[in-house]
Amino acid sequence: MDKSLTPLLHVVDDDAALRRALIFLLESSGWQVAAYDSAEAFLEGRREPTRPGCLVLDIRMPLMSGLELQRILNDRGVCLPVIFLTGHADVSMVVQAMKLGACDFIEKPFKDQTLLDAICQAVRRDLAQRDENDARRVLCERINKLSPRELDVARLVAEGLPNKIIGLRLDISERTVQVHRQHLMEKLDIHSAAELAQMMLRACQGGA
Repeated sequence: MDKSLTPLLHVVDDDAALRRALIFLLESSGWQVAAYDSAEAFLEGRREPTRPGCLVLDIRMPLMSGLELQRILNDRGVCLPVIFLTGHADVSMVVQAMKLGACDFIEKPFKDQTLLDAICQAVRRDLAQRDENDARRVLCERINKLSPRELDVARLVAEGLPNKIIGLRLDISERTVQVHRQHLMEKLDIHSAAELAQMMLRACQGGA
């Protein structure tokens, strides 16, 4: 497998003994692991933003906490799933972490299998999201091939409007609408207004 597609687990914990134990557990289970002793070290050392995986993150650390790191990653558009580890959980921290998008919250001490199961789920989530983003990007590239007028027509066709009404809206003839409609269907390689509506909706969900 291409290294860029192989999941990489990032472990961030200031407890050296626990960090070593986590590395041993995860590597013994077949995962590739990068470990850091602080949130700052993670921010400085992470050089492979395109690799899938997840972040196993201690929530309480000196200087920058796990929650602060999570906020920074969100602000930077880094979408790695986060699994928080903590020995001092409280409701407010859990709520904050989940609101920021954490996918799991595990209290220390924990069973090895509990963490391994959470990691498998997080990595599957990351891979699925990356596949969806890639598919959306392809859709956007196809939509961007439309001319401005074809795009205008496509949006109204996607709304389910008939050619006559589209023509009135855009102040063009019904025949011109038909021509644009045929061209945009060919460019997008689709055959129905329903397919077009689904494509436009999916692209818009990605911020297109």
